[in-house]
Amino acid sequence: QVQLVESGGGLVQTGGSLRLSCAASGGVFSIFTVDWYRQAPGKERELVAGITRGGSINYADSVKGRFTISRDNTRKTAYLQMNSLKPEDTAVYYCNAHSELNNYWGQGTQVTVSS
Repeated sequence: QVQLVESGGGLVQTGGSLRLSCAASGGVFSIFTVDWYRQAPGKERELVAGITRGGSINYADSVKGRFTISRDNTRKTAYLQMNSLKPEDTAVYYCNAHSELNNYWGQGTQVTVSS
């Protein structure tokens, strides 16, 4: 069983930065694709960024050029560096780790961007 714990959320002003972390315990972290999702109040959960076990990366158009996803398999941790934050980035951010057989979610971390 894999547990994911997100951290790094908080309140920041427009234009600010935050770095989210997703720490995994249990399992073999390196085999998972890791995605970051977010869910704003009244909206559906959306994929923000993902990184495969091989290091391929994709971003939602809304965050390209501002967010950077990375992973450190030795630390069993994935990161989401968020720069130039906007009020519309306000949401609960979730980490998801999945393979062909398993799918795990963290509890989420709140990001609030004030205007």
